[in-house]
Amino acid sequence: MEKEVHSIPLSHLVEEFGFTVANASRHYDETMICSDDVNRCGLQLAGFYDFFDNERIQMIGMVETTFLEHFTSERRRNSFEKLFATKIPALLITRGLTPYPECMEMARKYDTTILTTEESSATTMAALISGLKVHLAPRITCHGVLVEVYGEGILLLGDSGVGKSETAIELVKRGHRLIADDAVEIKAVSSKTLVGSAPEIIRHFVELRGIGVVDVLRLFGMGAIKMTEKIDLIINLETWEEGKVYDRLGEETQKTNILGINIPSLTVPVKPGRNLAIIIEVAAMNNRNKKMGYNAVAELTNRLNARMGFPLSDE
Repeated sequence: MEKEVHSIPLSHLVEEFGFTVANASRHYDETMICSDDVNRCGLQLAGFYDFFDNERIQMIGMVETTFLEHFTSERRRNSFEKLFATKIPALLITRGLTPYPECMEMARKYDTTILTTEESSATTMAALISGLKVHLAPRITCHGVLVEVYGEGILLLGDSGVGKSETAIELVKRGHRLIADDAVEIKAVSSKTLVGSAPEIIRHFVELRGIGVVDVLRLFGMGAIKMTEKIDLIINLETWEEGKVYDRLGEETQKTNILGINIPSLTVPVKPGRNLAIIIEVAAMNNRNKKMGYNAVAELTNRLNARMGFPLSDE
């Protein structure tokens, strides 16, 4: 798994959020955003630049605009000159406010993009940061299959030829949905959440040995695919080894760490006669049960303890 570093063109954000370009820098189409945070630059306009990150999109709204009204024209010009001299990627003005003439003058002098929006500052900042967290999220690409089963995102991992793609097709036939086959792009969109998707070039395609590449969207319809899905459970498929001890009760809670996030995981041995699709369906439902507070192992343990007169388990 190889971690990738990402950025997004400023022009894509402008299109996505419907911002208006009041002044475009000469390199507007080449400006890349690599910070997933946004800064309200009131302190900077007042002259405080300690701990200032000039890679962030800067924002001013009603508070900052009202504050600047008390400045003389020359002081406003100096404030914007200091801000734009730091080479920020863009200044976003909210609530449909008209940029000050001094702002536009300094933006042209320092070749800085000025954007405007009719939305409030709080709404714009929340939406923009959320979008940036997704676009710029730490990510890796791994070899596996991602399917949605009963609302649970199941990531199937295992050696090539173990049966991941065949299992995915059987799950699709049973009414579940495919997100990605062979290569899964995984993003850490928060400190607790991983989201998987397929690389665009192979989206909806599955390779089946002996048949070749098939288009799941064309064969099974729109209801058989999904663009992205949160990863709730990882299932490692491995060839059954005689003599190896496999977990039969599920007492041990396995975790797999991806991008610093621990995801519940299982190891399922594969051999002729085992219906992997049904096993994965049961695993998905059992995982939902655990998230809702019910643990079948703890329940069985309590029944046995009650029969033998031992204290009940707290789990």
